[in-house]
Amino acid sequence: MKRIQLVVSYDGTEFCGWAAQTGQRTVQSTLREAVRRISGEEIEIVGASRTDSGAHAKGQVCHFDSEVNIEPEKWARVINKLLEPDIAVLTSKWVSGEFHSRFSAQDRFYRYRISTGVRDPIRSRFVHEYGRELDIPKMQTAARALQGDHDFKAFTEELDPGVENTRRILYSLEVRRIRDEVWVDVVGTAFLRGMMRRMAGALLETGRGYRPVEEVGRLLGEERNNLQWPVVLPAKGLCLMRVRYGRHPKDNRT
Repeated sequence: MKRIQLVVSYDGTEFCGWAAQTGQRTVQSTLREAVRRISGEEIEIVGASRTDSGAHAKGQVCHFDSEVNIEPEKWARVINKLLEPDIAVLTSKWVSGEFHSRFSAQDRFYRYRISTGVRDPIRSRFVHEYGRELDIPKMQTAARALQGDHDFKAFTEELDPGVENTRRILYSLEVRRIRDEVWVDVVGTAFLRGMMRRMAGALLETGRGYRPVEEVGRLLGEERNNLQWPVVLPAKGLCLMRVRYGRHPKDNRT
């Protein structure tokens, strides 16, 4: 039995997210079926991040165990032959049996894209089309309040009953203008359900003048219950860019 790591890219528009759901097309079930057709094994594929329905990935990482004797680099090629054009395995390799795509991850890098220009059908599947100018300096000031170790309860789309701890660490949160887009780049240990989309929503509200800059930081404390929580922006503007692991991956839950 060998453990295979895959790095996967996908346009999430036609997927109902990462996690397998009965009767729905998801990234996890699509990859699992492709491996089953190749190896004949009923395997489980574990992903680093449970991306939302409609969200995209350039660097999703997942793993599975197989007894089939296929060279590790060949897994990507044979799986890709069975996949639709909106998903591809970029790389495949053997990893230690102690490696875990989710729990060994040191951090995850997400990008949320907001278009401030004219609607562009070529990229409309990958950006939130706001279509007006935003105050970037205000957004950058608000973003600084979100960096660090905080309770992000007010930034969840839906609190998972199984999640008791809503504290997360954000190593960096950068807001910048790229041509007629605003990119919100966030690197953190892990993210709550809908957290990236609600953080981007809070920054958009600040940039358009609907929310005072200082109020974003107040959402991290007990005052949150007296404030209007941020809007959740559409999933199509969100992309998982990269998942980072150390040289000797270990379980980072401890």
